[in-house]
Amino acid sequence: MVDVITTQVLLGKISALTDEMHYHFYRSGYSTIIRESRDFSCAILDKTGGLIVAPPMFFHAPVYKHLVARTLELYGEDGLQAGDVFVCNHPYEGGLPHVSDMAFIAPIFADNKLVAFSGSIAHKADIGGTNPGSTSASSTEIFHEGLLLPPVRMERAGVPDLDLERLILANSRQPDLVQGDMRAQIAATKMGVDRIIDLCERFGVDVVTGAFAAILKRASVELKDSIAALPDGVSEAVGHMDDDGVEHDRPVKFAVKIAVAGDIITFDFSDSDRQAKGPVNLRPSMVEACVFYSLIGCLGPDLVFNDGMREAVRFIYAPDTVTNASPPAPVSSYQKANLKLVDVILEALARFRPERAIANSGSSGSIAISWLGGGRTGQSNLQYEIFSSAYGGGNGHDGCSAVATHLSNLHITPIEILESEYPCRITEFSLIPDSGGGGEYRGGLSFRRTYELLQDAMVTRRYDRARIPPKGLEGGEDGHASRFVIRAGSANEEETPASGRYALKVGEKFLLECAGGGGYGAPERRDPAALAEDMAEGRITAEAAERIYSKK
Repeated sequence: MVDVITTQVLLGKISALTDEMHYHFYRSGYSTIIRESRDFSCAILDKTGGLIVAPPMFFHAPVYKHLVARTLELYGEDGLQAGDVFVCNHPYEGGLPHVSDMAFIAPIFADNKLVAFSGSIAHKADIGGTNPGSTSASSTEIFHEGLLLPPVRMERAGVPDLDLERLILANSRQPDLVQGDMRAQIAATKMGVDRIIDLCERFGVDVVTGAFAAILKRASVELKDSIAALPDGVSEAVGHMDDDGVEHDRPVKFAVKIAVAGDIITFDFSDSDRQAKGPVNLRPSMVEACVFYSLIGCLGPDLVFNDGMREAVRFIYAPDTVTNASPPAPVSSYQKANLKLVDVILEALARFRPERAIANSGSSGSIAISWLGGGRTGQSNLQYEIFSSAYGGGNGHDGCSAVATHLSNLHITPIEILESEYPCRITEFSLIPDSGGGGEYRGGLSFRRTYELLQDAMVTRRYDRARIPPKGLEGGEDGHASRFVIRAGSANEEETPASGRYALKVGEKFLLECAGGGGYGAPERRDPAALAEDMAEGRITAEAAERIYSKK
């Protein structure tokens, strides 16, 4: 048994190590996905794949356990050796979010024993498939979404498999970016191996592995104690996405039933819709991410996730549903499904702890622009961006504006980077007045961004909440719906569905508006001083103040 002080010291060292891995990968990345959006994670795991410290990219956190378990199932502990590195991007074989997310894991040996794994997951610029950038709003099977890699060995005893690398790059429209990001990611993963070996030499293998066990156990105990403080009972909630990207006339239902009994909490997703034809399906690893994130948000910020928390949580799924899809169902647009599911889970959890309630948030989305004129000289011809939106208002606070919501902690790409690296001009980037749902606590404001194309382009847009906006709670109003307008400002201007693929010509513009956060509580109860400040700062117009906030 390792004493509590040594355990805490090693926890601090693991946390600092994952920060170091993140920093070096971020500084070494080739694509804007890594350099600007920071769509990646790095992690240290115990010998079974148990995550020790959660990464900032939270929704990756539960994936590693599934990936290591499958790798050990395929190769066995005896089939691993020092210097090995495995690669996988398979949502069904390895639990990855979608095909564009490529994971590397490396076993760590000390005293000739397997003691841990180092791992990383990162979005790749293009891994093949139907669309440039691989991500899709309308794929109907996973084979449309890119090259599939089950867990396979990328390096054997420190020797890279260059044939496998050539195979991966041959399937990419952006081989230079993918190669640069892959090699940077492998280097960051191997950094974790070296540092854990150093810790084992300094503290001893038994102390390091004992500290891992203690860290995981502490998270289990803390979560069980927090669950035990909730009233026993059952709560349910349902929410809908606009559509699945293929069946545009059919909303997609996400449903959860939560049961608290003592220090165990059960999440039942059986009543969610059948798996979708379009790419909004989720694998259990993503549902787990939504659950653990929401639990921590409900129960309190002092809880810190690691895989020890699994002991306190039970999951129930029905087969072939949108929350437990079967192959070859597509999964490329998983994140907007994740964020709808988070809203549904938080709404159900709020009945156990109403003081932590929050209205629906504005979700997340992306665009991929394939520049048909070749892009700027010396730069990629693929522009990929991930967008933020706004949080819903909560019990006691307004929603944050123009920020990544829930799960990801991603960054929006700055205008200066876009205009210097790609043939586009950003003619507007502004907050949208009145876009936050009215309420005693107002929803956060969304933003508008307008692009002028300097070359012909194919634009793929993935988003949600154009027809079903973020819901307000406890009398709060819904947030502003999202919008995507092509050929903006012209006689042929057209407002499109939230997701789709569009061919645009040089000189044409498109604009996107992300969804605003829902409001919480009746608008007429809003503090007059807060309303006056909103009006002075331009967040709420005089017309909206009269229409929404005047006393009934």
